[in-house]
Amino acid sequence: MPVRSTRSILKLRADVRTSLRGLFDGLGFLEVDTPVLLEEVLPEPHIEPIAVHLDGSDRPVHYLQASPEAMMKRLLAAGSGSIYQFARSFRAGERGRWHGVEFVLLEWYAPGTTLDETAAVLQRLCAETLNTSGLERITCADAFQKLAGVDPLTASLDEWREAGQRAGLDLPRSHAAGADDWFEMILSEVLTPRLGRGRPTMLESWPASQAAFAKIDPCDRRIARRFELFVEGVELANGWEEETSREVLRERIDAANQVRAADHRGVLPLPLAFLEAHGDAMPSGVGVALGFDRLVMLKAGADSIHDVRCV
Repeated sequence: MPVRSTRSILKLRADVRTSLRGLFDGLGFLEVDTPVLLEEVLPEPHIEPIAVHLDGSDRPVHYLQASPEAMMKRLLAAGSGSIYQFARSFRAGERGRWHGVEFVLLEWYAPGTTLDETAAVLQRLCAETLNTSGLERITCADAFQKLAGVDPLTASLDEWREAGQRAGLDLPRSHAAGADDWFEMILSEVLTPRLGRGRPTMLESWPASQAAFAKIDPCDRRIARRFELFVEGVELANGWEEETSREVLRERIDAANQVRAADHRGVLPLPLAFLEAHGDAMPSGVGVALGFDRLVMLKAGADSIHDVRCV
């Protein structure tokens, strides 16, 4: 990538942001902005929040948010309708070509929509910002079998190990190295570099163990209604049809904290206001988080998000 001036990087970021605002405003979304420093945080197995002690260590800890999800869902439950946000987000220990401790997410929520409607938005978004054409949609089962020779819905632990060894990967033979660990490593090291080549790829129908806050498919309980979007070997976005049950989400948050405890990382407090927003007041629909810095990186033909951040 040729060296760009600070002014040209700023203009590129502004132009991409303007294009995205035009897209979502035209679709009837409202732009919102929510706090980034809260007492609540969403416990996730492998994302470490940044804790901030206000007014001394004896006061309740606050957290810089890893995404605006918690507050945006509270807005949904209060009747906001379709909303989007360019959100400053923070994750401890995230450094690399495509990662930073501080970054910008474009996050949106569309009540009453499905993954089919979301696919149409993603195809249009990529076309308007990256000049791509079309959108490939492929299930995890098909992609893993085609590219790694393993079925993520049925594979035994031995079959996962064999698939990893064929790809030159290895994980310790311990109780911590389970199917989900192999899924994540093979996705990262084998599939991701080969997805989205020539046109964006929407990787769908994830194993239920990888559901996060996604609905489980009522027709196949092995599958979560989750997806990730890849462009030229870069994971650009992820999302799902939202689970709205307070009880189910509480179970998944408890499970995330159990993973954190097993990894000897801190158990995080229950996000009570987030959970309270779910139930009858929470509309069904789809939520998506897109890495804005990664999108600008792809637009610029850069090798790293740090090339397009002016920092």
